[in-house]
Amino acid sequence: MSAVTGPPAELAERRDELTPMLQQYVDRCAEHDDALVLFRVGDFYKTFCGIAEEVARLCELTLIEREDSTGTYAAAGIPVDNAAEYIERLLDAGHRVAVADQVEDPSEASGIVERAVTQIITPGTVVDDELLSPDSTYVAAVVGADADTGDAPAYAVASVDVSTGECRVAPAADRAGAREEVARVGPAELISGPGTPEVDPDCPVTDWDDDAFAVDAARATLAEYADPDRFAAVEARAVGGLLAYAEYTQGDDGSLEYVSRVRRYDPADCLRLDAAALRSLELFENRAGGDREGDTLFETVNETVCALGRRRLASWLRRPLVDRAAIEGRLDAVGELSTRTLLREELRDELRAAYDLERLVSRVSRERANARDLRSVARTLSIVPNLKAALADAESDRLGRLRDDLDELRETRELIERAIAADPPQEITEGGVIADGFDEELDEVRSTEREGRAWVADLEQQERERTGIDNLEVGHNQVHGYYIEVTDSHLDSVPDEYRRRQTLKNSERFVTPELRRREDEILGAAERADALEYDVFREVRAEVAEAADRLQGVADDLADLDALLSLSTVAVGPDFCRPTFHDGDEALEIEAGRHPVVARAQAEFVPNDADLPAGGVALITGPNMSGKSTYMRQVGLIAVLAQAGGFVPARSASLPVLDRVFTRVGASDDIAGGQSTFMREMSELTDILHDATEDSLVLLDEVGRGTSTADGLAIARAATEFLHDEVGARTLFATHYHDLTALADEREGVFNLHFTAIRDGDDVTFLHRVDDGPSSSSYGVEVARMAGVPDSVVERSRELVEATDGHERAPAASTAPAATDGAGTADGESEAASDSSTPPGQQTLPGTEPEGAAADGADALAAELRELDLARTTPLEALNRLQELQDRVTDR
Repeated sequence: MSAVTGPPAELAERRDELTPMLQQYVDRCAEHDDALVLFRVGDFYKTFCGIAEEVARLCELTLIEREDSTGTYAAAGIPVDNAAEYIERLLDAGHRVAVADQVEDPSEASGIVERAVTQIITPGTVVDDELLSPDSTYVAAVVGADADTGDAPAYAVASVDVSTGECRVAPAADRAGAREEVARVGPAELISGPGTPEVDPDCPVTDWDDDAFAVDAARATLAEYADPDRFAAVEARAVGGLLAYAEYTQGDDGSLEYVSRVRRYDPADCLRLDAAALRSLELFENRAGGDREGDTLFETVNETVCALGRRRLASWLRRPLVDRAAIEGRLDAVGELSTRTLLREELRDELRAAYDLERLVSRVSRERANARDLRSVARTLSIVPNLKAALADAESDRLGRLRDDLDELRETRELIERAIAADPPQEITEGGVIADGFDEELDEVRSTEREGRAWVADLEQQERERTGIDNLEVGHNQVHGYYIEVTDSHLDSVPDEYRRRQTLKNSERFVTPELRRREDEILGAAERADALEYDVFREVRAEVAEAADRLQGVADDLADLDALLSLSTVAVGPDFCRPTFHDGDEALEIEAGRHPVVARAQAEFVPNDADLPAGGVALITGPNMSGKSTYMRQVGLIAVLAQAGGFVPARSASLPVLDRVFTRVGASDDIAGGQSTFMREMSELTDILHDATEDSLVLLDEVGRGTSTADGLAIARAATEFLHDEVGARTLFATHYHDLTALADEREGVFNLHFTAIRDGDDVTFLHRVDDGPSSSSYGVEVARMAGVPDSVVERSRELVEATDGHERAPAASTAPAATDGAGTADGESEAASDSSTPPGQQTLPGTEPEGAAADGADALAAELRELDLARTTPLEALNRLQELQDRVTDR
């Protein structure tokens, strides 16, 4: 946290000399020394001294000076009515914000008004509508098990959305699993507790009290929300400590009663997608970092009509199913809705009227809901009978269960409709909130007030007739109350019972004993009505809060229905089909598959087939820009969308149920973390080789390009062999190492694919069509020319390519005959092999041939390479052997 938090030193050092208000400010800052305190003074949240300077700078406010008997202090104020905009800036700057509100009525305070921190706002615990997006906002915690006790699992990841009450906890067997689950949750804030591993979250990290994560304290906290015995020790510590933090952020009352369902889940129960897969497949964020609508899978398939459904659809894409029956259940519902157009549109029209019931319930439970919020609850409940009626003849089991589960909560809806005015004001303390006829006592008080106001309304005409003063007026202001105003020209006609109240320039204002009595009666009735309305409203709100659990159940059902409708709306689009699933021993087959995001953005998109047998490895070669990466991603996205329960962009799709999708796509580095692009690539490859199974889908793009040709090709070959021989995962591997294509002759499950192109002189046309066999060229020079590289560079590149054509060779090249249509042709292989002056794995450019190379040394190295049993060599052994051979060449 920033150094500006805590009490300003210049105030804290002389606290006892300060005014009572500043003393209170110092005390609130000391109590919350990890946050920036906004201190309510009138219509502003004030800050002072160094904190004021920081707030003024970040919020672009004018810094003023506050002077009192104890000194002059810098001050900055944020208007209460527009606080959210400024608080958001403070959060973006990395601050936690503690809001110190007035907690007693200034008119009733005997001295200085008491202020207390009512809310601590952090990036992961925002609850105000002005600061929330429609998407889920999670705060998460990762806790490691106590090594001394041998607890299992090793880690636990807990998350809670304070705005909705959604709370989950998952076990993780190791640090990689914990890191993967944090990436899947995508928290806005991560809480660091004891044993928290390095998980590299893309969010702020907050240190929290270790004592809250102690097993006894955490279980005691958790017991307020769920049975702690349902959770392993490390899980209870993670979720209990996190809930304690969430309670702390809600201020003095710390109410989280609406968190009534703490759910434990196993990441293995869904299709696992780590951070690399989420990023590479662009499920929720496009890799370019833009925010253009439709650039992600989520935005492409998001046709939801309410916030509940939007969050549910995102959750389904983050955690696709692995239970085949559950997948088929969703697909049945999506299929039925896609064919019943009238039903689909009727349901969508009804759901458009649904408010964000999850967040409404949380506000009701925290006693922060106003009258309009309650009317929104009632309006949402009012659509439930219509939804149930529309689903009366639904045939799929999933839709039938939704119909039966939807709870009308008739008594809650009727209570709100009877109690709350049809169009209530925003404020709940200023009257007009409770409907007439709901509370007898309130009706009597209101009747008294109305009768008094009616008497006053008639008074003007009566007095004009009685006094003969035709311009006499009856009025009211906040200072003097009710009055009778007479111009100076008619003062002689004023009756004796008039009592002068105020003298103006050209008139006098009077009051009569009866008008004074009526005024007291009206004002007294109004004050009593306002106070009584507030009490009645709180009683109604409390009664609604008692139904919080049932209301959350309705929110769940509405969210599911909207998500299913979204997927069905997408399913009726062109070129979408229902996927079929098999047990996994058959091939992954996609006919005329399309990338769901790219195909929607482009007027013309070339569909492609995919036929990937169990354990098969497809080596994909072809020109740059030909569509290799798009093709691999579209296979991954089709699998993810299908297991989420959606129809997919293809003519047909027969798929296995995958356990994980791994990606190693694109180049990026982590300079702050000390990782180069190549190290980052190797780290991702390591995770794949360790964790992939025969039920996984692996997408590799240009493995080994971050180092020398010899090293890179060796790593790429060894990794490919390992995936084929040891793992058995379905693998798509796009590469420019044409030597790798020879593996298809050595491994039964390895085969070649390539993307086609047509050369016409210096021009190249990419057909974006996948075909069998290896590619004939990478067309790198042509792509460089198309990109605008200077002609002289392009021409020199062509000369070098022509001079070195056929001389490319690497130490891991296959001893089997090479394909005759690739860049490494059979003739080229023979020519390279005969050139003993060229070190293995390196290209010899014109004018750079080594002189007097030691033929005997080259022969010895070649002999050793021929003796290597690559089929039985692990990737690590291959790298170590390669390093040894390279060192010997370097030493010579």
